[in-house]
Amino acid sequence: MQVPLKDPVCGMSVRVDSAFSVSLHGKPVYFCSEFCRTAFLRDPANYHSSTSGESLETDTPRRIAYFSMEVAVNPEMPTYSGGLGVLAGDTLRSAADLRVPMVGVTLLSGKGYFDQRLDESGNQLESSVNWNPTSFARRLPSSVEVSIDGRTVRVGAWQYDVIGATGYRIPLFLLDTNDERNSSGDRDLTAYLYGGDQRYRLAQEVVLGIGGVKILRALGYQQIERFHMNEGHAALLVLELLRERKDPEMATWDFNSIRERCLFTTHTPVPAGHDQFSYDLVQRVLGDQWPLEVLRMLGGADRLNMTYLALNLSNHVNGVAKKHGEVSQAMFPGYAIDSITNGVHSVTWTAESFQALYDKHIPGWRKDPATLRHAVSIPQEEVWEAHVAAKETLIEEVKRRAGVALERDVLTIGFARRATAYKRADLIFGDVGRLREIAGSVGPIQFVFSGKAHPQDHGGKDLIRRVFEAGRQLRDGVKVVYLANYDMALGKVLTAGADLWLNTPLRPLEASGTSGMKAAHNGVPSLSVLDGWWIEGHIEGVTGWSIGSRDETASSEQANAQDAADMVEKLQSVILPTFYRDRNRWADIMRQTIAFNASFFNTHRMVQQYAANAYV
Repeated sequence: MQVPLKDPVCGMSVRVDSAFSVSLHGKPVYFCSEFCRTAFLRDPANYHSSTSGESLETDTPRRIAYFSMEVAVNPEMPTYSGGLGVLAGDTLRSAADLRVPMVGVTLLSGKGYFDQRLDESGNQLESSVNWNPTSFARRLPSSVEVSIDGRTVRVGAWQYDVIGATGYRIPLFLLDTNDERNSSGDRDLTAYLYGGDQRYRLAQEVVLGIGGVKILRALGYQQIERFHMNEGHAALLVLELLRERKDPEMATWDFNSIRERCLFTTHTPVPAGHDQFSYDLVQRVLGDQWPLEVLRMLGGADRLNMTYLALNLSNHVNGVAKKHGEVSQAMFPGYAIDSITNGVHSVTWTAESFQALYDKHIPGWRKDPATLRHAVSIPQEEVWEAHVAAKETLIEEVKRRAGVALERDVLTIGFARRATAYKRADLIFGDVGRLREIAGSVGPIQFVFSGKAHPQDHGGKDLIRRVFEAGRQLRDGVKVVYLANYDMALGKVLTAGADLWLNTPLRPLEASGTSGMKAAHNGVPSLSVLDGWWIEGHIEGVTGWSIGSRDETASSEQANAQDAADMVEKLQSVILPTFYRDRNRWADIMRQTIAFNASFFNTHRMVQQYAANAYV
């Protein structure tokens, strides 16, 4: 069952697989009949408000502005690097489905994050991404000015409409400094996501936070009541809000009213991960627009810490899982930090075979993913058939990308996330001899990995090479494939097609993690360290299996040894025997994974929690 949209001419429902459609601003518009399509083509401007999504306060006033350095709204738009951006995109998708009066603000990232190539030894090679924004969004005529290094920098915007299940649209504004009036260096400020040095990064955050508020005002969004900062990259927006409320004749600043309008979601569980800038650099980039004593009061005495800036001027602060909320509270004991556990957008991350299965047995799941709890009643054989179809798609994709033929009946373990040391992608290969022996005596295993290392993360790059080396050592007994250029499209195929989802972060460094939630929407159980969301989603032998204990006092070396041993032991004694010898039990675990985890760990539930706890 496809979700109906509204015909912009007659207002009747129309399916997205309708034969009657046209393309407007690079996006399809659907009609119920040739009559309506012809009427639309005669005068498209007459129906502009039905198709543009640009309310400019003439439609439902937008009350919430959601700021994120990266947002993943389309697999072909490289405006994201990983989990933070995917979460932001899923947030906007669910907000659109739920008709939350929101707008989004991000950077255009005109040359993307980077394209990843891997040589035969696993060495990562990076190159710029070439993409054309005009294929996906439309450039708006409005622009604003921000001051960077004492220069005036013009900031324009592109609009991409996130369309909900009922046709409700949330405009996402992608900020762009590629203006011929800017210097060449300034034109590149919105080119590379997370690129450049500290000065480049701070300048980008000026564009996002200060330029973002200004562009909203220029576009007519005057009724924004809540400014939601998704991580500290956007924290400079509080300075622009302070400037707006500052009486030039008075020496006072209206801190309290700004605090009432701002909320902050932190995603980083370690102090070193929070953006910080020297005040010498801050004064050089920002100039004297805000007194240094005010910046030191709000952002820290020694360096401008963007997390402190956001904390000090937000009336709601939350981590992204219960455990992460506790970790953040301990890190910042002077602040009240709540938690709202992340989720994923259910329809986006559910494979077509499972979508059809849910449409058949749980017809309301698209609008209310909580109803996925009824998955326990879906016949086992139908769950397995849907999984086989998703796995076949993965096998075909691996063949296409890597030229490796995976076995259809072999337990396939998936692992895909940012390649960085604490994720421990190579933990499963701590004892390749034992792994080979288990695969030969208990049941065969094959692995599919994916994930990018930041260009400056040399430890992450070493991790990729170690996975390649383990694959060479195991080539006669266990297939190990590492797919390059992990993105939304590959992520969906991987999380849906694996038989088991592996997650091995070093405790307590996983803020939330969402790849296991995506897997759960496709009935794929997790084998995961008890950290982040999995502490809440784990029921041993019901939704998957844990790795190690919850002990956080062990050294990293001790934790590595203990977790590796526990993981391999569970593979040998529990997981492989169940997969190969008790298919009914495995299908039960799949149903339970959907019912317990997919029904809760979704962004519909998450956005509703934000609406109840932070947006009101």
